[in-house]
Amino acid sequence: MKLSVIIPAYNEENTVAEIIKRVAATELVEEIVVVNDGSTDRTSDVLAGIKQIPNLRILDHAQNAGKGAAVINGLKAARGDVFIIQDADLEYDPRDYAKLLAPVEVGEADVVFGSRFTGVKHEGMLILSALANRFITIFANLLYGSRLTDVETCYKLFTRSVADRLDLRSRGFELEPEFTAKVLKMNVRIREVPISYNPRGYGEGKKIQWTDGVKTLWTLLKYRFSS
Repeated sequence: MKLSVIIPAYNEENTVAEIIKRVAATELVEEIVVVNDGSTDRTSDVLAGIKQIPNLRILDHAQNAGKGAAVINGLKAARGDVFIIQDADLEYDPRDYAKLLAPVEVGEADVVFGSRFTGVKHEGMLILSALANRFITIFANLLYGSRLTDVETCYKLFTRSVADRLDLRSRGFELEPEFTAKVLKMNVRIREVPISYNPRGYGEGKKIQWTDGVKTLWTLLKYRFSS
């Protein structure tokens, strides 16, 4: 089973090299597809300096198009049987890939969510961020009749058969709820596994804003009642 990791990167000069090295170190990955989404810092130079990493492919956007656009283009280019989205910061730990892969490898799941709210308690997440994530997850569960614990997690692993049916369209951060909404409406097996999480603050480069929360709720509502 060939695992492709999609890494959207926008102005992540301080962390992008390290996260790529951590992904490669898992020895579980067939290819790493980095989409440099119109970065204006030294991200391009940093990526040029690590091109020797095996199975690393770099796609460049001339202008910033948004996380969703980067993920969509990365998926189009990826050649794997299974996919996972990896942010270019250090919040999520690639050593969790084995746990995410396990339900698919034994034939129990087509989609696996990595939950930050089960298992080990994570220190450092802002209270407002935690509450917002909880509210969004409850909202999604009520809309779709699901029982997920973390719909906004970055770590969503899924098979090619799922990817081929998604028809993702969102250009920005609303890609996360679009993905969740669409897989919840599919007849696919979804599992959750606990993952580690090391949240960063806005001073460290975190980009998501409160307005993205509003877009998330609207996206969940929109796809609930659209075909």
